Parts: sequence; structure tokens; C-alpha cells
Amino acid sequence: MTSILVVEDEPGIQELLRLNLEMAGYRVVQAMDVAQAQQCARAQRPDLVLIDWNMPGHPGVWLVRWLRAEGWGQDIPVIMLTARDDEHDKVLAFESGVDDYVTKPFRPRELLARVQALLRRCGQRSTCTVLEIDGLVVNRDTRQVMASGVEINLGPTEYKLLCFLMTHPQRVHSRAQLLDHVWGTEAELQERTVDVYVGRLRGVIEAMGHPPCIETVRAVGYRFVRRTEERRTTGTLPSFAQGAAWTS
Repeated sequence: MTSILVVEDEPGIQELLRLNLEMAGYRVVQAMDVAQAQQCARAQRPDLVLIDWNMPGHPGVWLVRWLRAEGWGQDIPVIMLTARDDEHDKVLAFESGVDDYVTKPFRPRELLARVQALLRRCGQRSTCTVLEIDGLVVNRDTRQVMASGVEINLGPTEYKLLCFLMTHPQRVHSRAQLLDHVWGTEAELQERTVDVYVGRLRGVIEAMGHPPCIETVRAVGYRFVRRTEERRTTGTLPSFAQGAAWTS
């Protein structure tokens, strides 16, 4: 049975979440503060975590950072559940490693839909182990990213953005599509947020000497491109290989 760790210090909301999640067929593990949540996460290894931002002691984003720093917790999907609706807070949450962001007050049916969608999305990507395109390698088991044989460090959001783009090489994605797939359904962030993260990702990859691989498609969005050998015939455009192969 799929287990969900609910980290919420308000008893009323905690009970509401438990009832709705159990009725939907999930096993619920409850924690009222960050210390208890750490113990539950280590012992239970939940399939998904719902975290409130405002918690006694450390805030919810601190718990997310801790979870992402643990080898076993790097790929556990996390939904931030909070009354904070400022864009700055949302960006901070996603930078910390949150997969989706739900503001209070919320409708239980909408939250369940978010939970189901995130579990489905993460279940699909969990079958993919290693992706390699033109010397850029992503190992999902270890979250290790290598560029031309050198390991590079990416933040949680840049990592998710790179994984998504590399699984769909040559395909153009609008900023709205990237917000939806990388930041979560209805993340309610402005599209310029995508530009900022693409710029960061490009900077880190190219600083390691790797050729440019994320292309801006004017007035549309972005795409991940494969390198090809230049044709010797003057005026002939290079063709790009299609698709990327995941290996297990």
C-alpha cells in the first residue's frame, strides 16, 4: 500500500488529511513536528510526503532540504501545503526540492488529484536509471550529473529541469509546459521563473566546458539539442538524431 507522511502541526488539518487520504486508499503516517517527521521518514521511507511550511522549531523547507540531502530521500516526492502564497515563498520552496505547492485553504479533492498526479509522474520516471546525451550523463539512482567526465552540482530544481529536457531531446517546450512538468501542476509561478532557471542550468553546464545544449526557441520556449558533426558540404544544414535512450 502506498504510504504518505503528513507533517502538520494543526490537529484539525492533520485529521482532515488523514481521513481523506485513507478513504482514497493510502496508508497515512503522521508527524506533528520536524523531529518526529525525521524519525518517521527514516523508519517508514514513505512514498510521498505532505509538509506544512510553518512548523514548531524548523520550518517545512528545512525538512525538505534535509530529506533531499539523505541518499534514500532524494527522489521521494514532496508537496508543500501552506498558507503562504507569495511568489518568493513558492520559488524558495521549489529551490529547496519541493515537487508541488498547494496553498491553504485547499479542497481535499484537488489535493488528492495533486497527490495522484505526482505519484504517477514519479512512478513513470523511476523506471529510468541513466540518461546520456553527448557526454552529459544523469544517473537517477545517485542523482549524479556528469559533464564531459566531470561531476557538476545542480540544485533540486535545475536537476529536475535537466532531467525533463533530456528525456525529450529536440522537442520544444513552452515556458508554461515547463512550469507544469517541472514545478508541478498549477504552480502559479510566473513564466520568467523558467528563464532564470534555464540560465542557471546553462551556466553550470557550460562552465564545465560542455558545449551549449539548451536552445532558446524565440517566442516559443526551450529545447534540449543533440550535437552533430558538421557536414563538409557548404550550405547543408545538420540533421539531428531523434530521441534519447534510457538504460537500466
